[in-house]
Amino acid sequence: MTAQDVITIGQQALYVTVLVSAPLLITALVVGLVVSVLQAATQINEMTLSFLPKLLAMFLMLVAAGPWMLALIVDYIQRVLNGIGTAVS
Repeated sequence: MTAQDVITIGQQALYVTVLVSAPLLITALVVGLVVSVLQAATQINEMTLSFLPKLLAMFLMLVAAGPWMLALIVDYIQRVLNGIGTAVS
């Protein structure tokens, strides 16, 4: 296994990490922004008002995008584990 192989595996791991975390992070960002605008417009500064909608939206996004995220992770792990045989020899 060369240094280039290790760098490629690391790059792929970072890429998969970004892809898997993006739906949840973007959802939290959008919902947080909408709730903040509503709080500023109504002058209601309740902490649970910003936390609970984000939690619910992230849960729904996890339910919706969960199978895709899991398939992405499983595919990456299979590629890494199948590459062990060629890396050792």
